[in-house]
Amino acid sequence: MLTDQITHVYSDLPLTLSEAGSGRPVLVLHGGGGRATVAGLADRLSATAHVLTPVHPGWDGTHRPDWLTGVDDLALTYLHLLQDRGLDDVLVVGSSLGGWIAAEMAVRDTAGLISGLVLINAVGVQIPSEPVTDFFALDARAAAEHSWHDPDRFHVDPAGLPAEELARRQGNMATMRLLASDPYMHDPKLLRRLARVEQPALLLWGESDRIATPAYGAAYAAAFARGRFELVPEAGHLPQLERPDATFALVDEHLRRTGGQVAHDAP
Repeated sequence: MLTDQITHVYSDLPLTLSEAGSGRPVLVLHGGGGRATVAGLADRLSATAHVLTPVHPGWDGTHRPDWLTGVDDLALTYLHLLQDRGLDDVLVVGSSLGGWIAAEMAVRDTAGLISGLVLINAVGVQIPSEPVTDFFALDARAAAEHSWHDPDRFHVDPAGLPAEELARRQGNMATMRLLASDPYMHDPKLLRRLARVEQPALLLWGESDRIATPAYGAAYAAAFARGRFELVPEAGHLPQLERPDATFALVDEHLRRTGGQVAHDAP
């Protein structure tokens, strides 16, 4: 079971962190929907790995200091967390915005702490032929249609939400807008930098994603020196929720293939 704790990376940044399991360290980074979107995956990984799952500052009511204004700030925050904990041989798993953070971490990882990446329907780069859908412009039904293979199953009418949950979701979107709306959902410099990332990178993509299309994901994977692209059928932007077994199997296989010295030999 994941257990919450508060840790300080910087004096003005109390970081809410869940930690469970033992073995190779795995950092699991959520997207715009908050930590609940990756909690099931993190729990399953904790059976064989040491899993750390933070709440990004500003999400779920947590504190965001004034200086934390971009995805690059989150990337450095989590690299410093790994350094402070003395962790290396780390697999970083990121969903959507979390995948963008993971990619930004990899291009800044001069200490070689990261030995593998899993990006799940990640954003973060600009592919002119496959623009990322403006999520902020969608109403709840349109967001469901773009995000899920089975939107009827996952669509939630905001009018029926308790006030506390609605406020949490609105706060999360406000923080994501601050960090990732200008330029929209990408770092103009990231794509060309990925060729320098030597760690094996697995990009998992729900085949029905209309936020960031599979073609976007394939181009993202091709930009890495050792990128691999895998489609998850009957899933959209969050395959870890729609197809948890298939997603976990692919992540777990990458975890086993990339640990330690194996990372240097993996294709």
